[in-house]
Amino acid sequence: MIDRFTDDRCFAFQGYSMSKLVRVCPAWQGLPILAGLVACLVSPLAWAEEPASKPVLPVKDADAKTQEEMRPYTEKISGTEVTFRMVPIPGGKFVMGSPATEAGRKDDEGPQHEVEIEPFWMGACEVTWDEYEIWSFEMDIQRRKLTGEKPSELDKAADAVTRPTPPYTDMTFGMGKEGYPAICMTQLAAKKYCEWLTAKTGRYYRLPTEAEWEYACRAGTNTAYSFGDDPSKLDEYAWYAKNSKGKYQKVGTKKPNPWGLYDMHGNVAEWVLDGYYADGYSKFAGKLTKNPILLPESLYPRVTRGGSWTAPADECRSASRLPSSPDWKIQDPQIPQSKWYHTDATFVGFRVVRPLREPTAEELKKYGPDPMQINLE
Repeated sequence: MIDRFTDDRCFAFQGYSMSKLVRVCPAWQGLPILAGLVACLVSPLAWAEEPASKPVLPVKDADAKTQEEMRPYTEKISGTEVTFRMVPIPGGKFVMGSPATEAGRKDDEGPQHEVEIEPFWMGACEVTWDEYEIWSFEMDIQRRKLTGEKPSELDKAADAVTRPTPPYTDMTFGMGKEGYPAICMTQLAAKKYCEWLTAKTGRYYRLPTEAEWEYACRAGTNTAYSFGDDPSKLDEYAWYAKNSKGKYQKVGTKKPNPWGLYDMHGNVAEWVLDGYYADGYSKFAGKLTKNPILLPESLYPRVTRGGSWTAPADECRSASRLPSSPDWKIQDPQIPQSKWYHTDATFVGFRVVRPLREPTAEELKKYGPDPMQINLE
């Protein structure tokens, strides 16, 4: 582990050069406490109250008004050299879930039902530690303190978003950091990262719905995997129990699916917005549903998708669903246990989406932290 929090409370963070780590020791040890107090004063639904006109970080090809204008683009996190690739996903219809005849199929993957999805962009890869720790360890704030740089309007908005308390242990568990997927976060933490990223860039980012995720994973296919039905080909596309060597791997090192998305099968399971209901698909049976979502009614269980480096091949299928569990933080020694970390979920991460259509105020509220999560804040 790179020492993010050592006994002398020093921070290590990435400055302009990703290959160069700069150590910063805050002069005042109470900074994290102050940040937490300030964050508590900020409405958890602040992103639903943004003014009509707001600053936006200029990025080539990031602007589009129609699906035809959508292009892949490389998003940059301001004040750093950290970037990530966003891929356009065309709108369309598909059949969600799996047929009863599919090998490895579970009952919660049916009944199959037709879904219509609006166009959006999706992260080509899972969110990496390089991206995630800028938010979680306040690396952007610490860099500005070191350089004396004034915060931009985007920085000021991002600084107001709540950040996690320090982890009690190295959340990589020695599996690797630069270029590897961030793991062990709760769904709340993933949502807050998206809120911060939205403020940091001026573009609206969130977690995908379960329907959006499966639509993007399938990429126009109706087979068990985005490459067909033969699990023997999974090695070419995924890191899973058979080939992962007992750890997650760097993102984007296997073949992508037909729409240019990497690691949709395996590596880490990915958070989506939906609550998990074993019979949830029955609500949509026999009809076409546009942009469906099953909102959570409790903290557990919630849905993750895609399988992981710990999963067998059948759990990496496009339709496979994995519900979250309180057991994912069973080793957390803190009392009360952290709302930010699932210490035992070393196989869970996430990726972001950005809808083409600007969300309504109601949608902003629906896709942000929900009542159960707000009560934790």
